Amino acid sequence: MSEQTSDENARKSRWWQWFSGSAEADADEPGMEPQVPRELTAREVWLPAKRRMISKIADFLIDHDLEVLPMTLTVAYECVTGGAPRLAQLILERTEKGLPITLSWIEEQRGESTHDKNGEALAVLMSRLEDSLDEFSKTTSGARNATSEYSSALKQHVDELEGVGRAGVVITELAALTRAMMERSIAIENELACSERRAEVLQSSLEETRRMADMDHLTGLPNRRAFDHMLDREMREAREAGETLCVAFVDIDHFKRVNDTHGHPAGDRVLKFVGETLNRIADARCFVARHGGEEFAVLWRNHTIEKAWKKLDAAREEIADRRLVNRANDTPFGRITFSGGIADVFAYPEKSAALKAADEALYLAKQSGRNRILKAGEDPGPLVKAA
Repeated sequence: MSEQTSDENARKSRWWQWFSGSAEADADEPGMEPQVPRELTAREVWLPAKRRMISKIADFLIDHDLEVLPMTLTVAYECVTGGAPRLAQLILERTEKGLPITLSWIEEQRGESTHDKNGEALAVLMSRLEDSLDEFSKTTSGARNATSEYSSALKQHVDELEGVGRAGVVITELAALTRAMMERSIAIENELACSERRAEVLQSSLEETRRMADMDHLTGLPNRRAFDHMLDREMREAREAGETLCVAFVDIDHFKRVNDTHGHPAGDRVLKFVGETLNRIADARCFVARHGGEEFAVLWRNHTIEKAWKKLDAAREEIADRRLVNRANDTPFGRITFSGGIADVFAYPEKSAALKAADEALYLAKQSGRNRILKAGEDPGPLVKAA
């Protein structure tokens, strides 16, 4: 029993030395045998990696001054391990701009990311179902046509058999059996026609569901997912046609103040008003979407950046000249304005670079006084230089 207690104490001592970082080789001490080299255990291999991971998560929380909460720990783990590359990129860009990483901002970004993932998953499922329905419609249509031809052939044979039916009972019975087969074929044909019509109705419903999935339900504009798809398509078609393509980001100034002062329902009405105003500049060559929150995105096909800037700036002036009133309590909203940044997509080697340029121009417009539209690379003026 004493030997077992002694072994247990020795193991605890070695563990404490290892945990405290003071575990040194004691083989050179008098009276101790030298340690024989051995293979590392699985625990000894992954334990240092786990320590490094925990250290990186702690550094992330400390660097961004975040509380130790289940949500922040999850965010830190995802960003450190690469599980949330988009969120990590947004945090990096926001940090480079000197903006704080707050819990509310993280929750908003995670909510949009979840919505985007759900929308993408729904789109994939709908696409698969549409393909299946299309194949089903083709199959039922082919089967119905084949059944119809089969019924016609049977009818012809029945008429011929009945014509000689008096020659014998066997032929008469054969004619009756064939007529029964023909009637069943006609019934199958009708059932297939009904299935084909139901498939057409379901396809129509799916198309409507797809449109709803691509729409922002507050403003009625296309949402961010629809904008991303449109940008890819417009880039491809504009490049093939040798046309220009401009992209702009628009953000309502001091929108949080509207929500805090008048409430979110009033803020929603402001979003709808700005969305309706921007939508009036949309046409076959201009595409407007709500990008998220109080931010909107605009695409111009076959527009120079100067022409696109003039149209967007005209919408900005129209909104700034209006004096809106909260109809719920007749309280004026004050002056509603927005800032924007615009870039020539093909002036950059990649799509992401063009989007970043437009976003940076928007940021400079905010920093230089708001209520203005800046082109990518444009000098923002003395206000931002003074700042």
